[in-house]
Amino acid sequence: MPPSPLAPLRPAPLAPGRRTGGRIAPLPLALGVAGILGLLAVRWLAPPELSAGLDDGVQDFITLSASVVIESLPFVFLGILLSIAVQLWLPADLLTRRLPRSPLLRRAVVSLLGVLLPVCECGNVPLARGLVLRGLTVGEAMTFLLAAPILNPVTIITTYQAFGWDDGILVSRILGGFVIANLVGWVFSRHPRPMSLLTPAFQAACAHDHAAAGSKPRRAARMFADETSAMLPALFVGSAVAGLIQVVVSRELLVALGQNPVLSVFALMLLAFVVAICSNVDAFFVLSFGSTFMPGAIVAFLVFGPMIDVKMLALMRTTFTARTLVQLTAIVALAAAALGLGVNLLA
Repeated sequence: MPPSPLAPLRPAPLAPGRRTGGRIAPLPLALGVAGILGLLAVRWLAPPELSAGLDDGVQDFITLSASVVIESLPFVFLGILLSIAVQLWLPADLLTRRLPRSPLLRRAVVSLLGVLLPVCECGNVPLARGLVLRGLTVGEAMTFLLAAPILNPVTIITTYQAFGWDDGILVSRILGGFVIANLVGWVFSRHPRPMSLLTPAFQAACAHDHAAAGSKPRRAARMFADETSAMLPALFVGSAVAGLIQVVVSRELLVALGQNPVLSVFALMLLAFVVAICSNVDAFFVLSFGSTFMPGAIVAFLVFGPMIDVKMLALMRTTFTARTLVQLTAIVALAAAALGLGVNLLA
């Protein structure tokens, strides 16, 4: 059985007075809560005269950014709660004992965990962090992180409701998501120093021993605050970038490219990267482009978007280094493009 990845993550003990995992970072948490309250206040309490005095571009930016945050926030919190449950109540060796010994089969099974944990991609980041703490390797965690948003019952049902069996979009999304996630997991499993793919901050969080910090409710509260303070700022930054890009990029240009079998694929991949919409509802969003874009472009949108978008990159930056994310994005983009072009070729 492969060794647990926790051992390389444990550094030498810190000097007295220095703690990395036991303190709650108050400023990011306070800023995140204040940002949520501010968005809710602007959305529901602001008078119409206030928005009327703003430029249309500014209004669109605020609306789009707030929509991404409000749509994503429940799933982020759900992912954090599931992560805490995994860390505190799941036996440490349960996953490693139950998974197959073969690395290839282990990643295949891990990629199907989304069937049991139907969390949107936003919540999968904190959940994947918890799974690393419970014995998954970095490559296996990446496999779960990419596959779970697509291979979960909510996403499959909504995709079927939107497209049915037309043009093989549903089947291509399921099989394509499974293959790409396992491809990425295999590539990064070959890395000679997989722990170097993680940020120093997450390595320090992994090294902190939660078990030595009091009762489970108290540890759960502290872990919730720690994860929230890490995730909320990233969510706000990613949502703001997504809103800004949507204001700047012309959708008319994207639609004009829709009937080109090659450019349509890259156009909808760019759109998926920009809009950063939840995988549970993205099928209904892209359905409006069904009469304009070719089936391969739709498939590329439905596969690439849940794996890589501006919001997800901001969230994953809390766990993986920038270099890792560049490599990850390149692999997923090339694979999703190949899938979309293949579907267009057969259509």
